[in-house]
Amino acid sequence: MDRLKPRFKASPLAAKTQFRKALGDWFARVGKDYPWRRTREAYPILVSEMMLQQTQIATVLGKGYYMRFLEKFPDLESLAKADDQSLLKAWEGLGYYRRARMLRETARAILTNHDGVFPDDEAALLDLPGVGHYTAAALLAFAFGKPSGLVDGNVSRVFSRIMADFSPIDEHAAIRRHRQWALELCDPTSPRIHHQAIMELGQTICRPGRPACEICPLASFCECAEPEKLPIKKPPVAITYLHEYAIFCRDSAGRILLHHESGTRRNGLWKLPLRSASDFAKIEPAYQSEYTITRYRVFLNVYLIEDADSVRMLDGDAWIHPDRLHELPLAAPFRRSLDRLVGMD
Repeated sequence: MDRLKPRFKASPLAAKTQFRKALGDWFARVGKDYPWRRTREAYPILVSEMMLQQTQIATVLGKGYYMRFLEKFPDLESLAKADDQSLLKAWEGLGYYRRARMLRETARAILTNHDGVFPDDEAALLDLPGVGHYTAAALLAFAFGKPSGLVDGNVSRVFSRIMADFSPIDEHAAIRRHRQWALELCDPTSPRIHHQAIMELGQTICRPGRPACEICPLASFCECAEPEKLPIKKPPVAITYLHEYAIFCRDSAGRILLHHESGTRRNGLWKLPLRSASDFAKIEPAYQSEYTITRYRVFLNVYLIEDADSVRMLDGDAWIHPDRLHELPLAAPFRRSLDRLVGMD
């Protein structure tokens, strides 16, 4: 890396003007065009930040989630009035459905407590349901043009490297320190552009693994001799492996048995009914798949049940006509299962 990495000349904290100019000039040449960068309205910016918290930009844009959601709920009022089914259907495929419900609660709080106008100070933003330090900082910068301590994973990686910070980035002390650096280094004349620029630098140049130091506009401000070794993170939480056993069954009218969830993880979504492993001791699954959610790796096994009268109905189970499947919000693993099984049926 020493062969490729340009020589360090000055700390960004000691040369803020030069640091800001180098970053801004680079972004002016290569900055990407995203829909949420074309507006200063707080609502669509909030929607984009909620979607992007745990989902890649390519997914949010490439599969049309962002634009479809705004077409369905173009403003705070329409989102605040949304029922669970329409809300979850609009969010279907993005996962982490609690984000959608918190977004609706935020809309309701702004309408109720702020006369429909987004607050533009950090304390009031943090008081909104579902809005944490990152989202509040993003709204301050992108909607209101104010310097903020805006730090996502990309920015934290940049700071770890340019400051040669070898403390774990997911510890509270490092998180607070990086927010302070973000605030101090932000260009007060164009906070919106500055924060977009440093986030994009982390996405494209100061990327995970081996960064492209030889073309980095901030290389001369980077103290780290071996940036590929940073950032440091706390040891990851161990993966827990789970097995789910679901049934696919039609009744004599052609309806499909589904289950309406009432738990905490996917409350309001529909899925294939789950049963215990012992129910299928001598049956081979008709469909199998795997999916990951947070720290869980789930192995889904779906069994074909031909005799609808033999099925033991549980609370939440319901017979659904296949013509309604496109209307219902389903978790992605079960949507894929149904698409495959209905086609095979």
